[in-house]
Amino acid sequence: MTWLDAVKWDADGLIPAIAQDYKTGRILMMAWMNREALELTAKEQRAIYFSRSRQKLWRKGEESGHVQKLHELRLDCDADVIVMMVEQLGGIACHTGRESCFYRVFENNDWVTVDPVLKDPKDIY
Repeated sequence: MTWLDAVKWDADGLIPAIAQDYKTGRILMMAWMNREALELTAKEQRAIYFSRSRQKLWRKGEESGHVQKLHELRLDCDADVIVMMVEQLGGIACHTGRESCFYRVFENNDWVTVDPVLKDPKDIY
């Protein structure tokens, strides 16, 4: 049995992967990984995801340059969620041009945008 066999993959062979800033602890994004993506993430020491919409591997930053350099890889107690402590190169994780994909806060029964766009997505992609 290998370390990859310890992971509880869902029915589609995927596992949710959370990217967290290794210095601040801020959650940057969540995406999916398949077995190959997780194996390559560990091997290349950078976040590599599986795009469900495109049905292919996606190396974070391959188009934007906003690579996530891996510092630590963790598996939760149920073995069904991955957390990666990463260094977000360029300071932007979200395709909207923000630091984090979690830029909305629930206030007064509505979602309020609290984080600024750091770079226009048109200038990134």
